[in-house]
Amino acid sequence: MIPFYYLWYKSIKVVLMDILKIIFAIILPPVGAAMQVGITKHFWINVLLTVLGFLPGLIHALWLIFKK
Repeated sequence: MIPFYYLWYKSIKVVLMDILKIIFAIILPPVGAAMQVGITKHFWINVLLTVLGFLPGLIHALWLIFKK
């Protein structure tokens, strides 16, 4: 059986990582996207959207993070 404090620590760690991803997505959307999905097609789509306009890249990065 897994101790309760381990599960609590692990859940806090996940929440803090999600907050960090959101902060990076707001500052530089491709970084937030890369933290969530790695260097995949979604990352390159996000780079393209960010080059075309900051807001589309931001929306896409946040969508990737919240979709998980």
